[in-house]
Amino acid sequence: MLEIQCFTFNPFQENTYLLINEKKDCIIIDPGCYFEEERKELLAYIEKEGLNVTRLLNTHCHLDHIFGNRLVAKTYGVGLEIHMLDKIVLDRSPEIGKMYNVPFEPSVEPARYLEEGEKIQLGDDELVVLLTPGHSPGSVCFYCAVQQFVIGGDVLFYQSIGRTDLPGGNHQTLINSIQEKLFVLPDDVTVYPGHGQPTTIGFEKKNNPFLH
Repeated sequence: MLEIQCFTFNPFQENTYLLINEKKDCIIIDPGCYFEEERKELLAYIEKEGLNVTRLLNTHCHLDHIFGNRLVAKTYGVGLEIHMLDKIVLDRSPEIGKMYNVPFEPSVEPARYLEEGEKIQLGDDELVVLLTPGHSPGSVCFYCAVQQFVIGGDVLFYQSIGRTDLPGGNHQTLINSIQEKLFVLPDDVTVYPGHGQPTTIGFEKKNNPFLH
């Protein structure tokens, strides 16, 4: 049984997720800690709870989701895992940071690439990688069928969807990803997005104005 811990970090108010099992093993998804106090908050929580960080995953590589990649990788000795199609986004992130006037320590390079349909194990718990491009070329979501939740990155939000005006984004591709990969999941699946509050698949099917 996974516990989901969420931190909201950085000027973009990004959601960083820790998935924690009963043995205190932990996966970190999209560490967005930017300011020094945010970085300290994340490390202090992990230390206080006695967590063993086993993996570092990015749903996608826009800068607000990767600010803490190097910190996590170096502190806990874990390799970064992303989808190969988002490597170009990762490579461009330092110059994008300068453009937005948020310079940051560049991310570590990926240690390995995630595959569509791959199973990610944390002890007895399992997540499946769903390739959901559109917001970025290699956006992925992490679906836990047993606990009926998905860590969705910037694909689907409460009554909204990810923006598609950034390089590599495509509106129709994003709509297709949501319809074909997320809306086929059970209605009561909770979506934990990269920004804002959680929602459910069923609620968004009925109420999301971008998908009618």
